[in-house]
Amino acid sequence: MPQDEPRRPFGGVTDLFSELNRLRDVGTHGREPAHEDKQRTHASAWVPATDIVAQGQDLVIRVELAGVDPSDVHLSYSSSILTVSGNRRTELEDDDPANFYVRERFYGEFRRSFTLPESTAPSQITAEFDDGLVEIVVRGGASQSASTRIEIGDRSSAATTRTLA
Repeated sequence: MPQDEPRRPFGGVTDLFSELNRLRDVGTHGREPAHEDKQRTHASAWVPATDIVAQGQDLVIRVELAGVDPSDVHLSYSSSILTVSGNRRTELEDDDPANFYVRERFYGEFRRSFTLPESTAPSQITAEFDDGLVEIVVRGGASQSASTRIEIGDRSSAATTRTLA
């Protein structure tokens, strides 16, 4: 994360709720609006299509960013969260009188975050931009880490006493 960007510990939560609201609106109204009424923010950024696949022990994340200039794509990693963000600029000027018949592509800020295994080091992450597709490889990211079973105590046979206030 660049030093000039403020830390957003709940950014993924707000991004999730914004996307759920957008999906609810699409389900209710049947389609996206023909044009966007307002500038997108971090909370309302569009979410690019993504494929995540395990190739051997590596995790490969492919993010579709057609029409986005590679210099407008930012990749950051902090506290096990990998974030791809940036901006797709519109070709139209604000004063352009274009009259769209169909407008399905999103413009403005985008953001997509992924939770990686806690043991992932930044040196394990590489990324390349090629023909509108960002391919991120997390070496060793697909290997299964051992989990520890936590025993749950059973107090149900004991008498339960609860007082109501």
